[in-house]
Amino acid sequence: MPEDEIVSSRVWTIPNAISLVRLLLVPVFAVLLARGSDGWAILVLAVSGASDWLDGVLARRLGQVSRLGQLLDPAADRLFIIVTLVALAWRDVVPWWLLIVLVLRDVVLGIMLLVLGRAGYAPLPVHLAGKAGTFALLYAFPLLLLAEVDSSVGVVAGVVGWAFALWGVALYWFAGALYLAQAARLLRAPVEPA
Repeated sequence: MPEDEIVSSRVWTIPNAISLVRLLLVPVFAVLLARGSDGWAILVLAVSGASDWLDGVLARRLGQVSRLGQLLDPAADRLFIIVTLVALAWRDVVPWWLLIVLVLRDVVLGIMLLVLGRAGYAPLPVHLAGKAGTFALLYAFPLLLLAEVDSSVGVVAGVVGWAFALWGVALYWFAGALYLAQAARLLRAPVEPA
């Protein structure tokens, strides 16, 4: 986020509404996937991925960056990623190790946020690597689901989907390492007298 960007305490903004809709789509997606309505589930995932990009663009262009949006957007991303991974692993579309690797990263960063909060620091700004990793993962999942189709489309979707997934995991963990390094620098910095 640019340093001159104003972060408001507004709640009712267009980007926040988009993030809220994305959060509401999580259980819809889970039910569709559990019922085997893969076409509709892919559509919901695609809409979620597009709305993730759209809410950030609108927040900056409309001057509607808000504290709530800074919490809602990553929360919706994390929830969609976890629910999608659990559902896809449950259906044997992706291996369980993929779920474990991504959840482990979020647990590590969750602990880091608690430590930073106890030391009086706000959550760290989002790195481009983290955004790119999330983007890659959100695009990998519908492709991996589409790979279940027994055709040449399914084969291509599988190859592209796994490329997105593996790059997403790598970028996700790379961003996690950046966050941990930044947190360590903050926590090691000398405390200035008040």
